[in-house]
Amino acid sequence: MDNREKTVLMLTKMDTRKILINKNQIQTVEASPDTVIILSGGRKLLVKETIEEIYNMLQNG
Repeated sequence: MDNREKTVLMLTKMDTRKILINKNQIQTVEASPDTVIILSGGRKLLVKETIEEIYNMLQNG
């Protein structure tokens, strides 16, 4: 089994499509009330996961 740290998160867009996000590109995550991920290039993504779920994914990485 590969012990390298995972560099991507699998998240769900609001239309239920799955996306992979490079966690090194995440600048901020906001709950307003929907969860918005802002990437380092300024792109914003609206996802179904809560801010707490994303936090746990990043911590357990």
